[in-house]
Amino acid sequence: MGEIGAAVRTASLADVPALVELRMANAEAHLALDPDTYRLPRREAVIEHFAAILSDATARNTVLVAERGGQVVGMVEVLRLPEPPAHQILRPEPSAQVHTVVLDEARGRGVGSALLDAAGRWAVEHGLSFLSAGIHHRNASAVRFYRRHGYEPSGTSWARRAVG
Repeated sequence: MGEIGAAVRTASLADVPALVELRMANAEAHLALDPDTYRLPRREAVIEHFAAILSDATARNTVLVAERGGQVVGMVEVLRLPEPPAHQILRPEPSAQVHTVVLDEARGRGVGSALLDAAGRWAVEHGLSFLSAGIHHRNASAVRFYRRHGYEPSGTSWARRAVG
């Protein structure tokens, strides 16, 4: 794996256009993978999402970017998950979900690894003890990537279509 020397930093509002392009490119790639599972989000909704996270002074969530030569080549979102309600039996564990995106031309060069490492450090600094990645089982490359970084299946989600 050839390192590209990307620097990881916290995203700012000035990065929103690059983050939107990363999300849209990622959506296009996932649509090609499985159009029955994935969708192309509205660009306006993506802009609003990133602007809200990056404007939130509570630092509840974050977006970290990998930058090389002044260009954002990847990102990882760290989105805090809600604690189980008091009436449920699950123990609360401060946790977050990560979403990692790396430009095709920067893949295989350590960018994703650097982003996940930085996300892990951010999580510890902000009192989180558990990170998860919501990966569809058909996304084999994402499954391999996260598995290489110590992620493993956690629980099972059972589902069925609602019928009336």
